[in-house]
Amino acid sequence: MRTIQIGRAEIAYELRRSATAAERRITVTPGHVEVMALTTDGDDDITGFLDRKRQWLFNTVRDMERITAGRHSVPRFMTGSKIPYRGRKMPLTVRRTDAERATVTYRSGFIVDLPHWTGDDPDQLVASELKHWLKQRARRDVGEIAADISKRYGLAPRSIRVADLAEGWGSCGPEGNVLINWHLIFAPRKVLEYVVAHELAHLRHRSHGAEFWGFVGALVPEWEASKAWLDRHQSTLADHFLR
Repeated sequence: MRTIQIGRAEIAYELRRSATAAERRITVTPGHVEVMALTTDGDDDITGFLDRKRQWLFNTVRDMERITAGRHSVPRFMTGSKIPYRGRKMPLTVRRTDAERATVTYRSGFIVDLPHWTGDDPDQLVASELKHWLKQRARRDVGEIAADISKRYGLAPRSIRVADLAEGWGSCGPEGNVLINWHLIFAPRKVLEYVVAHELAHLRHRSHGAEFWGFVGALVPEWEASKAWLDRHQSTLADHFLR
């Protein structure tokens, strides 16, 4: 660990180098500071970068310590929280950076990098960024699943969209417009596949008769297990904190 002296404070930081980073970056989490440098940076480049950021770094470390010490209850969106995703609870890491905007990445867990202008209570911003990321991932997953099923079985929905549905997990309108509830991103992927297949099956069979369920079984052979999972967990999926 290296250190930087700012006034009377000595701040330890971990130095990492990246061959793919476009710019230098500082991230601050409770009890830890990381400086991301370019592979071409020498010691003078890093020292100069830290000199330019010293006031921001000092203030951010101080604020992080004050916020952490002053919390009497655990916020929903802080480092160590668990975020539901594809049937599992994945860890969340929230970091302060010197960037202009928030970003979300996923590497065996969620990492939310907050911009420098974030205030003392970032829960709302973290929730908003996570919700946006999860909705985008739901759109991608639904699109991939629908394209695969439609191609294999000659189905042609007029449109397929992900939405925040007040009731139900999906719908297929009389004109072939399919809607899928984005909250299914919290369920295992097989459950999402079942719901997409269920709605696409209505393009061929409008009612829930024997022919319909037989066709669903052709699209997703293990649909009964997925439907049972959804029946057991539908109340918790519907009431997740990101609703």
